[in-house]
Amino acid sequence: MSQTMPPEWAEQEWIWIGFPAAADLWEDDLAPAQAQVAAFANAIAESGQQVRLVVRDDESEAAARALAHPAVVFERHPYGDIWIRDTGPLIVRTDDGKRLAQGFGFNGWGEKYLLDGDQETGASLAEAGHFAYRKADWVLEGGSIDPDGTGLVVTTEQCLLNRNRNPDLSREEIAEHLAQELGFERILWLGDGLLGDHTDGHVDNLARFVAPGEIAIPVATSDDDPNAAVYDDAAQRAADFGLTVHRIPSAGLYGEEDAEPASYMNFVIANKVVVVPIYGCANDAAAVEAIGKLFPGRKAVGLMADAVLTGGGSFHCCSQHVPVA
Repeated sequence: MSQTMPPEWAEQEWIWIGFPAAADLWEDDLAPAQAQVAAFANAIAESGQQVRLVVRDDESEAAARALAHPAVVFERHPYGDIWIRDTGPLIVRTDDGKRLAQGFGFNGWGEKYLLDGDQETGASLAEAGHFAYRKADWVLEGGSIDPDGTGLVVTTEQCLLNRNRNPDLSREEIAEHLAQELGFERILWLGDGLLGDHTDGHVDNLARFVAPGEIAIPVATSDDDPNAAVYDDAAQRAADFGLTVHRIPSAGLYGEEDAEPASYMNFVIANKVVVVPIYGCANDAAAVEAIGKLFPGRKAVGLMADAVLTGGGSFHCCSQHVPVA
């Protein structure tokens, strides 16, 4: 039986969002991150789409309930941290019209962050969604791929070919797995991801499909942008592949010491809104406007995500959408 992964703009039944809970991980940023994730959840819930906020204990659920819109649904699941785009399953459609929760191996982004609970997240979410759960025997994180709905997927060589994930698999074997588990017939291979990204270059911080054959990629607007060459290389590869490339102003150099991977590309496409993370940067408004023009049937909403970023990701990283059957 074949199976395919729909694009994010396909109609969704609900979206899962992970809620920050671990005080030892978030420290002083816990409360601000909780408020920002709740604002993200509320923006989608207020649009009329079901949001399932993932909490793990009484304390985190109480904090979430104090911040969440009345329409938000709460689910308890095991998780080490909130990045369920990577630890949760990808919901695919099978050729008989059903949905399947496709899981993958997860090794803490190349054994950097091995946290209790993350190995159980995928099966737990699948059970709550009443999906059959299938787990592949290789490592893949959801944030490392992005499909356009035509059998094409974009990813980065830095992540998928990294020897800290699947050292025994060649590029050709990884392509075969992507075809088998997710139905991808063609791959756009980009090079490196953002500087400072502990995921080894997840593509959802670099390049996102916005329609079949159309991709959004940042462009540097200042001389000190540390990712200027990365953005231009990605845009050139996409253009050479035959895609329409939309350049979005980047967040630029972000971070007082080391460059942090602040990216507007970590936006979330829901049924009626597109939620864009912003960081208090000069290009925030311009990026939200530019992304909004790419989704004329949806409202673009910019929400602060600087506290969420301290945990290593943003709104797309901490969410997992569920397409309708």
